[in-house]
Amino acid sequence: MHENREISCTSCSKKQDRSAKAINRTADMNVQEKSDCAVIPVNRPNKEAQACVEAGKGRAQTKENIVQSHMPPTQSGTRMSQGLDGVRRAASVRKQERFTALLHHLNVALLRESFYALKRQASPGIDGMTWQEYETGLGDRINDLHRRVHRGAYRARPSRRVYIPKADGRQRPLGIAALEDKIVQQAVVTVLNQIYEADFQGFSYGFRPGRSPHQALDALTVGIQRKRVNWVLDADIRGFFDNMSHEWTMKFIKHRVADRRMLRLIQKWLKAGVSEDGQWSATKVGTPQGAVVSPLLANVYLHYVFDLWVEVWRKKVARGNVIVVRYADDLVLGFQHRADAERFQSEFQERLAKFGLELHPEKTRLIEFGRFAVRNRKQRGEGKPETFTFLGFTHFCGNLTSSGAFNVWRITAKKRMVAKLNVIKAELQHRKHHRTSEVGTWLRKVVQGYYQYHAVPGNTGQLRVFRRRICRLWRSVLVRRSQRAQVGWDRLNPLLNRWIPHPRVLHPYPDKRFDAIHPR
Repeated sequence: MHENREISCTSCSKKQDRSAKAINRTADMNVQEKSDCAVIPVNRPNKEAQACVEAGKGRAQTKENIVQSHMPPTQSGTRMSQGLDGVRRAASVRKQERFTALLHHLNVALLRESFYALKRQASPGIDGMTWQEYETGLGDRINDLHRRVHRGAYRARPSRRVYIPKADGRQRPLGIAALEDKIVQQAVVTVLNQIYEADFQGFSYGFRPGRSPHQALDALTVGIQRKRVNWVLDADIRGFFDNMSHEWTMKFIKHRVADRRMLRLIQKWLKAGVSEDGQWSATKVGTPQGAVVSPLLANVYLHYVFDLWVEVWRKKVARGNVIVVRYADDLVLGFQHRADAERFQSEFQERLAKFGLELHPEKTRLIEFGRFAVRNRKQRGEGKPETFTFLGFTHFCGNLTSSGAFNVWRITAKKRMVAKLNVIKAELQHRKHHRTSEVGTWLRKVVQGYYQYHAVPGNTGQLRVFRRRICRLWRSVLVRRSQRAQVGWDRLNPLLNRWIPHPRVLHPYPDKRFDAIHPR
């Protein structure tokens, strides 16, 4: 199995058990503070780099790791500069390289491109500046921002703290950065992505260019179906974004970035603090969820804390197959043997504690799941296998077919559907007196967007339930507006059929798409 395949696993039937201390020593070679002696300082142009070594090692190349002869496009479709293309090639060839000169890539063109990559309708930060307002006189604003960044006069502003409801009823804190902070963060992310896309593991999917939640779902499903997986560990890191250590974050970044001005920018964003109800408070740990730079910092943090460590662990400790899929801080691992799963969970808790993190005791579960789970639990009289939820889908074991094939089925998680229906219900009440065509147009977009994510094979029944509940919610609003006791469905069905689309499968089966993206 190729190393860069997202579901790569190891069969360790002939391997001897190694101690946890030895594994930590091996993995920690990548996170030790004094690592300068193990890397090559950058004193020559990046464009001296040769072709990517990925191909030379016989590993399957994912799309984002292939060094192309042409410059890859940025988010708006324009071509990347020659300088950034050179950074990507250098990072791919020299894995221990520390880049000493990166800030010059934050030129006027990249800052302008970063501005247009932002969401137009995003909420303003503490400065109150909207995207449309900033676009007025954009040339002068970008030039001034460029000068301030390069002469050291740029100052990061505190994030505006807001809260959004979670599916379980709790509130999730978000930090909304000022618009100029977003622009500079987007530009820095564009530069750093050229380095870290050469480093990140294949089983990491969250917030990476060219990768999506559905690719992570496909990799997980294919891994469980094709590998010897009998136990699944659904792991949840408690308050990951709120508990990231600033000290460790900067140490990890310094393994690849030696540009002091670039490091100073990241340090400014981490220390900018938050503003809530007009009161500023300092941030000693964590990075604001919602900040443009936060997903990249989170991926770098977990790359050194988890990804590199688990690669060593499953090669030197595990006695059976192990599959790994990570989307940001959402982790799912599959194990062939229960002893491996239990040992990993224990050692993973110790590993996280070293970096100021911990597993959520109520949300982290080890369950029997796989090809033989239905048969084994039935023999023991324990009923159906347990399920787990990942990226909005509840996964459950299917029965073996007559040919012996095993399928993992996925349906929309109940909490996800209920939360979406509650949001739609509140908005329908707000639009109660709007024209029917306006409400219908809005509902069609909402439902189509919901289908776009959830319309996977095997989930059509749940999508029909979702549509029926949407129809009932809209009918309830229309009845109250018309002040009639009853409005028959025969009168409403033409209206509902016109504006609310019927569900249909929009995604291929996981193995088809996975094999198309990662041909053997």
